Amino acid sequence: MQFELSDNTPVYVISVAAQLSGLHPQTLRTYDRLGLVSPDRAGRKPGGGRRYSLRDILALREVQRLSQEGVNLEGIKRILELEDAEQRSRTMLAELNAEIAQLRAELESTRAVAARLAGLLRNRNQNSQLVPVRRSDRSVTAQPTGGTSIDAAALGRAAQLKRELGRGSTTEDRTGPGRGSTTEESY
Repeated sequence: MQFELSDNTPVYVISVAAQLSGLHPQTLRTYDRLGLVSPDRAGRKPGGGRRYSLRDILALREVQRLSQEGVNLEGIKRILELEDAEQRSRTMLAELNAEIAQLRAELESTRAVAARLAGLLRNRNQNSQLVPVRRSDRSVTAQPTGGTSIDAAALGRAAQLKRELGRGSTTEDRTGPGRGSTTEESY
């Protein structure tokens, strides 16, 4: 198992954090109580030791700098909150800009596909196909028993006959008295 360290990884005990920040351990505890810099508690157990991250150490140094400039602790807390909010906003802005760039690329791709489809539809009457279909050397045409190919009108008549059969009409009703009842003759 590989362990990765980041700036937010809580690794420093309070004595080391105090040395790195140049502050007394009691001052770090006070800042924690006031909510200025709140380190991670080891295992989040009651009585667990404080563990500071590199980011916490940098925040402690910032608190010390602002304090030396005469800013009171409430002012320092507000400054840190605003800096944190600004950082979150910058991160969100970067994520949104990346998402916008991705959506723009997808939009351009969609526009290109739409333009291609529009061109194909315009040329449809000129035997263009939306989707290329591989054709074999032999074409198969359905033919009635009489040996002639079926045209669109014949297909329409066949569909009409099928509908009439579904309503219960007789063959004689469709073809007239004395006329044959075969489908071939009704074409």
